[in-house]
Amino acid sequence: MLLSYNLYSTVNFPTRIHNNSITAIDNIFIDKIKYDNYSLHPLVNGLSDHDAQIITINNITVNKLINRTQSIRKFNKFSISQFAVNLSQGNWENVFIEEDVNTVFKNFLNTFLRIFNSSSALQKIHSPSTKF
Repeated sequence: MLLSYNLYSTVNFPTRIHNNSITAIDNIFIDKIKYDNYSLHPLVNGLSDHDAQIITINNITVNKLINRTQSIRKFNKFSISQFAVNLSQGNWENVFIEEDVNTVFKNFLNTFLRIFNSSSALQKIHSPSTKF
């Protein structure tokens, strides 16, 4: 599954040595195609029965943060309760009078979204974003 996201294991040394047991149960996964210039080494810190791993990725590009405006909906107990009331009192007749499944779904979705959008107002917020 990790390979489907282009993530590869980087640790190829034991991370736990205890009595007669040597295991490599800790790991760091990276996109080796995107970050091909890296170094990795163990760090014995004495705080645990596992050694730490330190990865250094060289020549990494840091993305610049830019501000952008985003529209969100904030939900609370009241807005969720109001939404449930509005759903129960909504006009669903156009959903039940149709026989074509595509038309039924379209009518259902339109009614649902109209009630959803009216139950919680959009709010604009400013959030940092990365620029590539």
